[in-house]
Amino acid sequence: MARKKRVVEEVNSSSTADIAFLLLIFFLVTTSMDTDKGLARRLPPPAPKDAPKTDINVKERNVLIVLLNSNNQLMVEGLPLDVKQLCNKAKEFITNPTNSPNLPEVFDVNVAGMGKMKVTTNHVISLQNDRGTEYQAYIEVQNELIRAYNELRDDLASAKFGKPYNALSEDQKKSVQEVYPQKISEAEPKNYGGAK
Repeated sequence: MARKKRVVEEVNSSSTADIAFLLLIFFLVTTSMDTDKGLARRLPPPAPKDAPKTDINVKERNVLIVLLNSNNQLMVEGLPLDVKQLCNKAKEFITNPTNSPNLPEVFDVNVAGMGKMKVTTNHVISLQNDRGTEYQAYIEVQNELIRAYNELRDDLASAKFGKPYNALSEDQKKSVQEVYPQKISEAEPKNYGGAK
């Protein structure tokens, strides 16, 4: 007796590609991805093309020089400083509470809604970093400088208006900004040392 060969039926694989595609879409939709965040900065409007170029003379006492080298070491006014101390150093510079001749000039300014206030209107914080500086170190320094302004504005808003800066009206915010204008100047990165 002759035996018949048994025929094995093939598995239908035509829908395998569809299933793989659906799984791919499922994982893309349900997976969260880290997104890089930049710095929130509003740039000044461009100067008109026909505007004359003027040189601005800034007194040395009105500039706080903050350097960040390629080894992520912070130097403020040529002296090493820990990043955690930068906020207090910046606040002292911005306010000049003792009217020190080594800190920015203090002027009496009549501020809307607050009256006569002592203001260092000409102060500038100059932030310079090395080309080899790590991005995280740069962000930490930026955060400390912004924190100094935020804390000063909150303290003034609480003292004058009885509420934090973010809860003020637009006119009140402008008044507080007139006392503590945010003046951070960022120079183009250079090779100060340590970078190769």
